[in-house]
Amino acid sequence: MSEKIKVMIADDHAMFREGIRYILESDPQIQVVGESSNGRQAVKEAERIKPQVIIMDIAMPELNGIEAARQILQKNPSIKVIILTMHYTTEHIYQALQAGAKGFVIKEAAGKELIRSVWSVYTGHRYLCKQVDEMIINDYLFQRQNNAPRSPLESLSPREREILQMVVEGKTSAAIAEMLFLSAKTIETYRSRLMTKLGVKDRAGLIKFALEHGITA
Repeated sequence: MSEKIKVMIADDHAMFREGIRYILESDPQIQVVGESSNGRQAVKEAERIKPQVIIMDIAMPELNGIEAARQILQKNPSIKVIILTMHYTTEHIYQALQAGAKGFVIKEAAGKELIRSVWSVYTGHRYLCKQVDEMIINDYLFQRQNNAPRSPLESLSPREREILQMVVEGKTSAAIAEMLFLSAKTIETYRSRLMTKLGVKDRAGLIKFALEHGITA
């Protein structure tokens, strides 16, 4: 193989990005071509750099890794996204896979496994670390036995999930409107619709829902 696999890292901790770069570049066929510290920046950098693989954390400010992956893959479906995170409830896993991620690795299992995951998704395969694989199987069996209902998160549009995260992070309607190039009145409409859909009465209810369903950490 003459050309190296071009990888971008998206994580809000600089020291962790540095550690991941060190691990990845211990393989001479992998090259880290960019880094991002939040989800919104990751979307912009992916469009600019067009890496072949992105290592993406979930818990990032402004736009979480799952929503960032969704937006990146809508524009660049050939990019392979690997979620690398310490948050791995079944909700996180299913939402990441639904967004189009091809790999899911937990941070405590990183190292050589991260290199294996890059090669796996690069060559067209899905990669789930052992802990995640077992969780999916167990959850599937539980749902089959109990006919569990679908997640309420599925009733929200990508834009609603994006605004929900910024609301629970404490951003005002005016600030969100400026970031998304919408009017403050439109953001207020979204907030009202979110509360109605989720059956909550205030921001505290939205925060509780976001934490329980992996929108924010």
